[in-house]
Amino acid sequence: MSSAPQPLTSLPLGTKATVAEIKLPAAQKPRLMEMGLLVGTDVELVRFAPLGDPVEIKVRGYNLTLRKHEAEQILVR
Repeated sequence: MSSAPQPLTSLPLGTKATVAEIKLPAAQKPRLMEMGLLVGTDVELVRFAPLGDPVEIKVRGYNLTLRKHEAEQILVR
């Protein structure tokens, strides 16, 4: 995988990556942090819903569902 950060939604399904940056507004970051999604955390893209939204990821041993616009603001390496 390249060293340039890319959006989480651009990964192929089943790919694991590490969170490099979270570009969400400050008001939305605490919710993700409480669920264990922090810079440096390993994540895996599990699947997209049939219409592409929401997106399911695996983080810290459990599955987490995010809106596609949120997942696009999470940059990974």
